[in-house]
Amino acid sequence: MQIARPPEFVAHIAKMAAQTFGREADPAFSLDNMNTLYKRVQPGFIRVDADEVTYPAHIILRYEIERGLIEGTIEVDDIPALWNKKMQEYLSIDTEGNYTKGCMQHIHWTDGSFGYFPSYTLGAMYAAQFMAAMRKTVDVDACLRNLDFSPISAWLEENVWSKGSTLSTDELVIQATGEPLNPEYFKQHLIARYLNN
Repeated sequence: MQIARPPEFVAHIAKMAAQTFGREADPAFSLDNMNTLYKRVQPGFIRVDADEVTYPAHIILRYEIERGLIEGTIEVDDIPALWNKKMQEYLSIDTEGNYTKGCMQHIHWTDGSFGYFPSYTLGAMYAAQFMAAMRKTVDVDACLRNLDFSPISAWLEENVWSKGSTLSTDELVIQATGEPLNPEYFKQHLIARYLNN
C-alpha cells in the first residue's frame, strides 16, 4: 500500500493498463479515475477485499472474538451473533444468517491460527513508519515517478532486510526509525492519502 498506491506510481499503472487493453482514450483508465479507484473507501463483508481504511476494523473484530474465546468470556456458539453485532457496530454491515460472508469466510480459525490477524494491521503500521523514516533520506515520490526503486530497496536493505532475525522486531523498528512502533504514522498516512488529497 505504501509503494503501489501513491499517485506517482498509479500514473504508471493507469498508462500500462490503458496500453495493455488498447484503451488509451478511455476515461476509465485516466489517472484521475485510477486514483479515485485506489482511494475508494467502502465497508464490505470480506476482509481481504477491504480498503486500507476499513481493514483495521475487520482485524479488531476478529481479535476481540479470538480474545473472548481464549479468555472464556464467549463460547463458539456465540460467534455468529457476536460477529454480526460487531460488523454492524464497526462497519454498518449486517451478516445475520450469512456465515459465508461472516464468521466462516476464512480458514485461520479452522486451522488453529489464533492470534494471527493482528499481524496484518501491524504490518501496515510498520510500513507507514518505515516509509516516514525512509522519506527523510530518500525522495520516494521521485523514485515512483521514475520507476527507480533502487534507492527504496537500498534503504530497506540497509535498515530492515539486512537485520533478518538478528534483532527483535522492537529493536529493528527503533534502529530503523529512531522510535518504537508508533500508530501515529499509520494514522497520518491514512489522513494524508484519504483526507488531504
